[in-house]
Amino acid sequence: MEQLQTSQSLYQALWNSADILRSKMDANDYKSYLLGMVFYKYLSDKMLFYVAETMEEPTDDLHKALGLYRGYYEDEETHSDLLAVIKGEMSYAIEPDLTFTALVDRVNDGTFQLEELAQGFRNIEQADELFENLFEDIDLYSKKLGATPQKQNQTISGVMKELAVLDVAGHAGDMLGDAYEYLIGQFATDSGKKAGEFYTPQPVAKLMTQIALLGREDKKGFTLYDATMGSGSLLLNAKRYSHEPNTISYFGQELNTSTYNLARMNMILHGVPIENQYLHNADTLDEDWPTQEPTNFDGVLMNPPYSAKWAADSGFLQDPRFSAFGALAPKSKADFAFLLHGYYHLKQDGGVMAIVLPHGVLFRGNAEGKIRQHLLEEGAIDTVIGLPANIFFNTSIPTTVIVLKKDRTTRDVYFIDASKEFTKGKNQNLMEDKHIEKILEAYKSREDMDKFAHLASFEELQENDFNLNIPRYVDTFEEEEVAPLTDIVANINKTNQEIATKSAQLTDLLHQLKGTTPEAQAELDAFLKDLTL
Repeated sequence: MEQLQTSQSLYQALWNSADILRSKMDANDYKSYLLGMVFYKYLSDKMLFYVAETMEEPTDDLHKALGLYRGYYEDEETHSDLLAVIKGEMSYAIEPDLTFTALVDRVNDGTFQLEELAQGFRNIEQADELFENLFEDIDLYSKKLGATPQKQNQTISGVMKELAVLDVAGHAGDMLGDAYEYLIGQFATDSGKKAGEFYTPQPVAKLMTQIALLGREDKKGFTLYDATMGSGSLLLNAKRYSHEPNTISYFGQELNTSTYNLARMNMILHGVPIENQYLHNADTLDEDWPTQEPTNFDGVLMNPPYSAKWAADSGFLQDPRFSAFGALAPKSKADFAFLLHGYYHLKQDGGVMAIVLPHGVLFRGNAEGKIRQHLLEEGAIDTVIGLPANIFFNTSIPTTVIVLKKDRTTRDVYFIDASKEFTKGKNQNLMEDKHIEKILEAYKSREDMDKFAHLASFEELQENDFNLNIPRYVDTFEEEEVAPLTDIVANINKTNQEIATKSAQLTDLLHQLKGTTPEAQAELDAFLKDLTL
């Protein structure tokens, strides 16, 4: 309970700091500033506490830790050895005057200059390849922050003062990483459609991750791949469900550079060892990645942009990712291109892939129909799960999770209609743990469940021309209860009586009307004569 309260106060403090920027720019812009500064504070605080521990004077007071650091930093005898130890452990070192704590002190006494924070960002970026260009989205001199340098300084100073109260490094475990994801989720809600590009709602991420890890929670060295990783939240969920979380290797690719940087920060904040991060900034469909070992993975998780446009050049028919299927996803809908890319990178032996896509992929024809039929004939599609509508930030349409495997000995497909598994929220429908648990229990059993799940044989799929539209396999039709005839007659009589009463009241009121001129009265009399109620 105490940890929950601490989390809530942390979330609240983080969110309060966003208020300063919220009036000046939209969420898609201010997330870079806020999350970047949270990250810089995290690096700064973590380093100060590490120095205090290393010098065997541990403290939970940042100012005391800064005082210790400054003393050893300015001492010629300890300076170089201390920096070597810090860099060896953390891959960076921030000089005392550029630590977040020192900068906030100068904010409070009115001597802070924006250039100092900018220099701190540059120093981190140049410290190690891991941090290269990490703060490139944060323009501290943007007119959005204020029309004059003084206004810009005031805005950033205000944000830093709000963030100064956060105990970001002193919390146990993944609290900051989780708070970071909480904020990403809030930004996703705030900035609408754009945000869906970098964030998969937690319930969907939970479901997909548990499916990918099912029965392999104890596996050491699990490899996980997301070719459209956004902020990395889908990948990072694996830490929650693996019993060997520190041995997971994360492979991720992202087209948008600022979102890619967000994922890099997210990995570091979640304590993922540097040697377990393999992240890439490029176009997944245009050029295959990874192409050097390992290229196939234990788990593949994807939430690609829905029905996106892509090149679909004929040359892709020779690309090993797509060549076996004899057709390419159409230019206007890259859904199957993303699916085949992920499937190509799935391990042959025991690999599990879960991808979330719009329902159109289940029944659209032409090239998509051809690809779908090939996958079904190969036995690649294991399960189709229909999710509720309006659970994503960027679309209200219902979506489907498709589970694929390469080593199946059967070609049946298990259908789960989870479209009603939600709790209605203010702006969005919410899938709770009980809903996810129900889906997972069905997935594990592969048993028919009335109005919820059905295991379709390959012959059934053939009879339906390889159309996977869920209502063809799971009948959720509810017959309306027919009332007894005596009740129906009683209701009709009651309604007729009410109509008669109201009509009589209306007629009485109309007869009380008087024309304001002889002509108007004559017209009114004629109207009342012809009126039948």
